[in-house]
Amino acid sequence: MFLFSSHVFKLVTTKDYRRHLLKQRGWVIPLIMFMSLFEIVISQNQSPEPESTQVLQLHYQDRHVVMDNGIFQLTLSNPEGFVTGIQYNGIENVLAYDSKEDDRGYWDLVWNFPGKKTKKTKGTLDRIEATKMEVKTQNDELIELSFSRTWNSSSTTAVPVNIDKRFVMLRNSSGFYTYAIFERLQGWPAVELDNIRLAIKLNKDKFHYMAISDDRQRYMPLPDDRIPPRGQPLAYPEAVQLLDPIEPEFKGEVDDKYEYSMESKDIKVHGWISTNDSVGFWQITPSNEFRSAGPLKQFLGSHVGPTNLAIFHSTHYVGADLIMNFKQGEAWKKVFGPVFIYLNSFPKGVDPLLLWHEAKNQTKIEEEKWPYSFTASDDFPASDQRGSVSGRLLVRDRFISSEDIPANGSYVGLAAPGDVGSWQREYKGYQFWSKADVNGYFSINNVRSGRYNLYAFAPGFIGDYHNDTVFDISPGSKTNLGDLVYEPPRDGSTIWEIGVPDRTAAEFYIPDPNPTFVNKLYSNRSDKYRQYGLWERYSELYPDEDMVYNADVDDHSKKWFFMQVTRKQANGGYKGTTWQIRFQLDDKMKNLTGNFKLRIALATSNVAELQVRVNDPSANPPLFTTEQIGRDNTIARHGIHGLYWLYNVNVPDSSLRLGNNTIYLTQPLATSPFQGLMYDYIRLECPDSINYLTRS
Repeated sequence: MFLFSSHVFKLVTTKDYRRHLLKQRGWVIPLIMFMSLFEIVISQNQSPEPESTQVLQLHYQDRHVVMDNGIFQLTLSNPEGFVTGIQYNGIENVLAYDSKEDDRGYWDLVWNFPGKKTKKTKGTLDRIEATKMEVKTQNDELIELSFSRTWNSSSTTAVPVNIDKRFVMLRNSSGFYTYAIFERLQGWPAVELDNIRLAIKLNKDKFHYMAISDDRQRYMPLPDDRIPPRGQPLAYPEAVQLLDPIEPEFKGEVDDKYEYSMESKDIKVHGWISTNDSVGFWQITPSNEFRSAGPLKQFLGSHVGPTNLAIFHSTHYVGADLIMNFKQGEAWKKVFGPVFIYLNSFPKGVDPLLLWHEAKNQTKIEEEKWPYSFTASDDFPASDQRGSVSGRLLVRDRFISSEDIPANGSYVGLAAPGDVGSWQREYKGYQFWSKADVNGYFSINNVRSGRYNLYAFAPGFIGDYHNDTVFDISPGSKTNLGDLVYEPPRDGSTIWEIGVPDRTAAEFYIPDPNPTFVNKLYSNRSDKYRQYGLWERYSELYPDEDMVYNADVDDHSKKWFFMQVTRKQANGGYKGTTWQIRFQLDDKMKNLTGNFKLRIALATSNVAELQVRVNDPSANPPLFTTEQIGRDNTIARHGIHGLYWLYNVNVPDSSLRLGNNTIYLTQPLATSPFQGLMYDYIRLECPDSINYLTRS
């Protein structure tokens, strides 16, 4: 990707010039490359522009402190540390200035003392109101301010965590950095933390266009549209149908913040554009090392408000397994961030929607600067205080290939020592992940000092790789692990398989939504699983009988419904469902003895149970049961995966027969429309007595 300067970027992004480029088609890329090279030549033959004469200033006001670098001003309440104002490009305040000062820009958390939370509450919401402001650094290049509070052991109502919020402004920078240091000391009371985030609420009269990825951006409704009678809440408060929105174009649509969730690995830049002012407001996250639960954990980002979130820890799409539990006396320290709050602008005549691309350009710059060297806290180590781990991951499956297969596209990471797959439930430490190249090589850089296990998962193969060696990373250490081999679970050759092992249900049949409940952004798209109410479509497609799938002939993308949910009854209640997998065993199988193996990989489970029966739908007990598992709530939150579960079920040869066979998959728990399962992949294998059958 080219990193264009503002001169080249603005030249190629004016509306008129963009129309011209679109007409030229094949000339676009060569033209942009030429312009980039032309600029380099010019810059090498010109004297550098003089340094900006703007200076950093720190102003003290009544109960406020203002950081000013001549490009923008950041106003913070003193000593609380709330972001109360951001002045930029002629806009007096880009924030929701009509809100209370503690409701514009703030760090917050949700917490509980163990056993104190009731079913009617999610815990105590704490806006983290600091009690002390301190200047940590002030010079010609940067200002760093600290807003901290210390836990008082005599308190019975405050969260037992010391919190230090930091704000950093650099000279000639069009934005500010923020991070927070959370610390518990030995001997402190037990506590639970549910949610840790930075929330910024923008001026709703200006910021109407939201962008969270190249293909997920649109004009958004106003928060007023969600309030009755303009809006009608649906099955849960977050989902609202817009009945009489201020802008008629949104009439009938469903708005739900969960429709805009993102995986941690993809949360690099997201934000809002004021098209009338040609101003963009962006949150840039150069690293996800401080987020909980690894690269696939899903978090909220931007949504109607206009709201911009940096969520560092949450239980969304996982459930209670991800509540931070600290025992009595347990010490802990973690740095969340820094993230960069970036503002950009274009002159009149340039398409303001292209501010998104310029923000992506800035994201690349921030990633190259990571880890930042300007922070004042010793708890955030610079690059020379970190280490690296590299190697090559191969996959060994002799039923697919006689040679080891490079784990192309696999995610390889370092997380706290644990068990297979424990990284997806880990939250107290840091995680560092890298994507392997086409040959399986990976390099995990800028790793904090500490003790780690190595984890990995590879697309196209079930299960998780886990190297239980404890790696001690120290400043400057470089560890090369050489070739590592992952042997995914496998006993015999494949009789049949359903789906693709990619830890999601995205490859299965996803119906169109009820036309009454649509988000236009996701119409006619592969990610239409983000539409509201798809759980109800199962009962509409299967009003009386459950899904029957013929593994020998059916196409999983056309027949296998992407989630096994409850069926709504005429009396308003719900009923569990039983799916059938039908298949034939021919004469080649008659001499096989021992256990066949049924591999079932689940992409999510929400207060559900999976029972497996073979050729007898009423067998009691079933051949296998997971018992009740999961509280991911992925179904209601328009996800395509939550936590990953893998089960290996022994199927005795005596339970199968030559000719027709049926496997019954029952989910019996049924008190809610949101209970159910999503499958990632299912495979039936021959007993391990059969010889290898390779496809290469």
